[in-house]
Amino acid sequence: MADGYDRLIATSHHDECRAGCGACCIAPSISSAIPGMPQGKPAGIRCIQLDDNNLCRLFGDPRRPKVCHTFHFDRELCGQTRGEALHNIAYLEAGSTP
Repeated sequence: MADGYDRLIATSHHDECRAGCGACCIAPSISSAIPGMPQGKPAGIRCIQLDDNNLCRLFGDPRRPKVCHTFHFDRELCGQTRGEALHNIAYLEAGSTP
């Protein structure tokens, strides 16, 4: 039987990101350099490029890390609310660290 981790990894129908969510810019660690965060960012720390409206200042900018560019909204991962997205992404992050 699949555990919750396996369920969260499975992809589902892709929709559009919820404007102002920002969970993907807070919950996961990012190991690549980010302008203003040359060492990347640890999990749970807000990216310096996330503005007051929880929108990425680097969206569409070639300096945006590839990992950010390739991350896409997933209904199952992002859930119904920002809180669910933060929880689910943090859960995956915890499962990916040794």
